[in-house]
Amino acid sequence: MLIAAMMVASVCANAQMFVKPMVGGTLATVTDNDEGKFKPGIVAGGEFGYFIADNFAVTAGALVSMQGTSNKDTDYYKDVSSTLTYLNIPLLANYYIIPGLAVKAGIQPGYMLSAKTKGKEYFDGKWEKYDHSGTDAYEKLDISIPLGASYEIGDFVIDARYNLGLTKIIDSEHAKSKNSVIMLTVGYKIPL
Repeated sequence: MLIAAMMVASVCANAQMFVKPMVGGTLATVTDNDEGKFKPGIVAGGEFGYFIADNFAVTAGALVSMQGTSNKDTDYYKDVSSTLTYLNIPLLANYYIIPGLAVKAGIQPGYMLSAKTKGKEYFDGKWEKYDHSGTDAYEKLDISIPLGASYEIGDFVIDARYNLGLTKIIDSEHAKSKNSVIMLTVGYKIPL
């Protein structure tokens, strides 16, 4: 038992763990939407990291992310915007090419917290506003693959990722739309 306790203490002493609060922006759209264009949003949360080796770390996070899409104007719709808010849990492997510069990939389950669509519809000879809130029309669980890179400047970390959606977001057998999100954040690395 003494040897086991000494081994655990040794591993904990050599382990490099950290937390990283982070905030930034997103540019999001959905696939399979010819009229869709990128919609800006915000992202905030944090990550916990553990260095397995000098050049390899794993991280797990919790990020609240504004996603969705904006549509181009048509003859019957204009100013259409959907805001989908998710709680995302990125699980990433981080490989450091050189000290401070890492490439990363992993898996990211997400849970839809809210959905809001607003815009104007041409009806009966005039434009009428509509505003709909609710997640009933959407799949609640979203799975994506985050791919990206980060660069550390002192304790600050600039992180750029692309989240490639794997699961459809609309609760319909005919819909094929998936999330497509570019994310840029700044974080502060706090060693533990």
